[in-house]
Amino acid sequence: MPKLLRPSRRAVLAGGTAFAASLAMPAISRASSRPIFTHGVQSGDVTTSSGMIWTRTDRPAKVLMEVSTTESFQNARQLAPLTAMPSHDYAVKRMVEDLPADQEVFYRFTAVDLADVNGVSEPISGHFRTAPASRRSVRFAWSGDTAGQGWGIDEQGMRTYATINQHEPDFFLHSGDTIYADGPMQEEVDLKDGTMWKNTVLIDEKLKVAETLDEYRGQWKYNMMDEHVRALSAQVPTFYQWDDHEVVNNWSASKDLTADDRYTEKSIWTLASRAAQAFHEMTPISYTPAEPGRVYRKIAYGPMLDIFFLDMRSYRGPNGEDKETEINEQSKFLGQEQIAWLKRELANSKATWKVIAADMPIGLVVPDGEKIEAIAQGDGGAPLGRELEIANLLQFIKEAQIKNTVWFTADVHYTAAHYYDPNKAVFQNFEPFWEFVSGPLHAGTFGPNKLDATFGPEERFVKAPAEGQVNLPPSAGLQFFGLVDIDGATQQMKVRLMDRGNTELWSIVLDPAGMAI
Repeated sequence: MPKLLRPSRRAVLAGGTAFAASLAMPAISRASSRPIFTHGVQSGDVTTSSGMIWTRTDRPAKVLMEVSTTESFQNARQLAPLTAMPSHDYAVKRMVEDLPADQEVFYRFTAVDLADVNGVSEPISGHFRTAPASRRSVRFAWSGDTAGQGWGIDEQGMRTYATINQHEPDFFLHSGDTIYADGPMQEEVDLKDGTMWKNTVLIDEKLKVAETLDEYRGQWKYNMMDEHVRALSAQVPTFYQWDDHEVVNNWSASKDLTADDRYTEKSIWTLASRAAQAFHEMTPISYTPAEPGRVYRKIAYGPMLDIFFLDMRSYRGPNGEDKETEINEQSKFLGQEQIAWLKRELANSKATWKVIAADMPIGLVVPDGEKIEAIAQGDGGAPLGRELEIANLLQFIKEAQIKNTVWFTADVHYTAAHYYDPNKAVFQNFEPFWEFVSGPLHAGTFGPNKLDATFGPEERFVKAPAEGQVNLPPSAGLQFFGLVDIDGATQQMKVRLMDRGNTELWSIVLDPAGMAI
């Protein structure tokens, strides 16, 4: 039988007694007199004047919301209530607008049972800081890959989240593989050193691959059972993007589940649709009216920073050999509309730094059996297949004289710094740029991957398992995240690659007029 979390004192203080009790007893009875907030609070997609807030109840309820610029909630602004209903698994979120720039914002939820107006919950609260309108220093963290390869919540929990929280970033950028919907867990795993990994928290949804909408929702709720995840979410906004494991490993139009006995639902598009609904219900990602399920977007975080979130999953052609000599339905990766959007937004950006948040790296070869899963197809020659879109984009950035683009990514389950030098590339019509890789947050550690020479990447730093070691558990310590500081006075960007023990592994300072080498 799955074991359940025993909340720590910190979890009780962070979420309230009723919240902690809800984690210990997920199957809440309607006989309970008051609604309960089951999985904490979250915020995300914060700008100078707005931010998305999120929570979830255990039953149909009217959720009252208030925001304040003081932790005491003195002179709080009351927002119109929302109704938590089973159609969205009792999750609610809203964009809070008309906020002052560069301001600490506290938000609070209270739930009223729809069947009993006297059933009023304990309140639950969270915090974020709006983006600055002037040049003040900014710090953010990034990483990816949570609860993968069977490594779930053990007695220590997802400690990388706690380490990130110690640095008090303005926001956390989750670069994808936010859940592992295709990675069932076991209660115990024997390790090669003779010890045993124990998933001390398990729920039914983590015992099989996700297929139904409720099973996909359960993958998200599992992550939020971790006290470190909840603590970070309550204090720091998370900006989400997705990759493949939100649906199933390496999914594209070519994904064939016919021979995979774990799945009774064989349609990849049915699974992707259910996964996308759960993704948008369970995260504080903002809503795009023109395309309600869209993940790619821009967040303007003050005058020094624009972040361009890419979706390298939803619009790609089928995984294949990637040998095409022109951009077509087979070779597309970002897709025509997303590329046009990205070029337009980059050209219009007035921010000092243009951060491109990519869910997959450019120059690392990521195979999918005999096919190619990422961008680089491995021959190191002129651009082919999916490399064609990237070549076109890099050439545009050069010709439009767009300065200070930096790429941040995860996906490969180790950490690295890559400098792309046209003088060492086969395709040379682009300006030099950096790509920083970090992860996993709490998953198996792999790598390093082979570099493809098409765009001239040079490995300036790498930290990965020793040769022959794969799928190392979080207890091995090779869990990684990155920290980025943009100095308000000099506008320099400092990038640090960190491990979950809070060791700084490598760092570099980039000058805003160009790139430090």
